[in-house]
This record gives sequence, structure tokens and C-alpha cells, in this order.
Amino acid sequence: MAFVALTKPRIIELLLITTVPVMFLAQQGVPDLTLVLLTCLGGYMSAGGANALNMYIDRDIDALMDRTSQRPLVTGMVSPRECLAFGITLAVASTLLFGLTVNWLSAWLALGALLFYVVVYTMILKRRTSQNIVWGGIAGCLPVLIGWSSVTNSMSWAPVILFMVMFFWTPPHYWPLSMKVKEDYARVGVPMLPVVASNKVVAKQIVIYSWVMVGVSLLLTPLGYTGWFYTSVALLAGGFWLWEAHGLQNRAKAEVTGAKLKEMRLFHWSITYVSLLFVAVAVDPFLR
Repeated sequence: MAFVALTKPRIIELLLITTVPVMFLAQQGVPDLTLVLLTCLGGYMSAGGANALNMYIDRDIDALMDRTSQRPLVTGMVSPRECLAFGITLAVASTLLFGLTVNWLSAWLALGALLFYVVVYTMILKRRTSQNIVWGGIAGCLPVLIGWSSVTNSMSWAPVILFMVMFFWTPPHYWPLSMKVKEDYARVGVPMLPVVASNKVVAKQIVIYSWVMVGVSLLLTPLGYTGWFYTSVALLAGGFWLWEAHGLQNRAKAEVTGAKLKEMRLFHWSITYVSLLFVAVAVDPFLR
């Protein structure tokens, strides 16, 4: 179980939620189920390898943060050497699995996501800039492209648009959580935006990213990739998101702090939002 914990399975669930529906959109129906299984397995292994390598690199600060104090390297259930070997093995195995059973475009995209998360985000950006999660979040957007390429072995505007949705989704998804645990990040010198900026500034940035995200999500229909069902879900779910984002901004402007700031309401809704949106992506082809 300790090695499973190294892969951060709860985070990977979210990545698969954005991968599989795009396969339905690319197929305009039900994709080959063996292909879906192989893509999910390869995606889990690749993301799991990235997460294990992330824990190896961050083991020093994980030991000092409350939210990461029970990770396997911190508790000693897994040694650093075992974690490093496990992460590299998953990285190599997932790339070969994708290349030999799905296609090499998906393999290189998956490897690119892994390297971006480990090298660009974890090693370069995380401890140096408050824009860490903005650009580092690109790694979490790539599963959308992988889902499309696994079916078509090509690219199109549809996965690019959904990639951009996830790009603009990531900061307003993660910043509310960072607001909640900013003392943790401050203790270890990680400059997440809520550590270096006031709640007012963070909330304003959340609202800006949220409006762009919702706007981008509506581009699929005029370009002919989706119909009325997806559009309805995108409007309703996006509208509620904006309601929550502006509510957080209003509370921040009023200098509300502590539990009354209710920043985690947007964090929890952000997970529901992306789940609803991508379920709509999968269902829409059957209703057109």
C-alpha cells in the first residue's frame, strides 16, 4: 500500500476523468474498450511515476508540512532509493506500454507530461515563483491531449480547447486550497500565491482565471465539436463556478478570514465542475 500511496491515486483519478471522456469525443461514440483500458493503465503508470519522483524530490519539505507529513518517505515506509527506483521504473514502463500498445504520439505526450511535472514544476518552478502552479499545471492538462491522440493518433482543435480549459482551471482550483494551508507553504519557503499575496489579490486572480476558463469552455460548440447538451452543462456549471468565485472575492474584499472565508467551497466545487464538464463531453456525441 505504501507504493500505491507514492502514486497519489486520488490525484490520478482526476486525470483519468479528463482522459476517458475525450476518447468518446474523439470517437464520436464508444471507443474500443481495450484501448480505453490500455490508455488508463498507461496514464496511471505515467502519472504515478511522476508523483513518486515528486515525493522523492520534495521529501525534505514534505517532512515539515502538516498536509504531507504522512507520506511514505516521511514515515519511513519507503526509502528514498526505493522511491526513486519505483518512479523511474514506472516512467519507462508507461512510455513503452503507450508506444507498443496505443501509439507513439500518446507515449511522447505522456512522457512529456511526466518530465514537465518533475523537472519544470517540481525542480524549477515550485520553490522559486508564485506562478509555479500556473505553468506547472500544464502537466495536468496533457492527459486531455493523450485521450484524443490515443484514439486518432493525431491532434485537433477540440483537445487543444479542452487543454486550455484545464490550464485556466488549475490555478483557481489549487489557489483556494493554498489559501487554506498557506502556513504550511510559508513554513517551508514555497512561494504559492497566497503566501506572497493578500487574500484580495488571490481572489481577484481566481475570478479572472475563472471567467477565461468558462469562456474557453464554450468554444467547442461554435466550432462544431459539441451540441446542446455539453453547452447547457458548461453554462450551468460555469455559472455556478463564477458565483462561488465572486463570493470568495467579496468575502476577501470584506477582509473575512478563518473559517468564514469559506475558500474550500470553491476548491470542492472545482472538482465537481470538471467532473460534470467532462461527463458532458462524453455524453454529448450520443445526443447530437
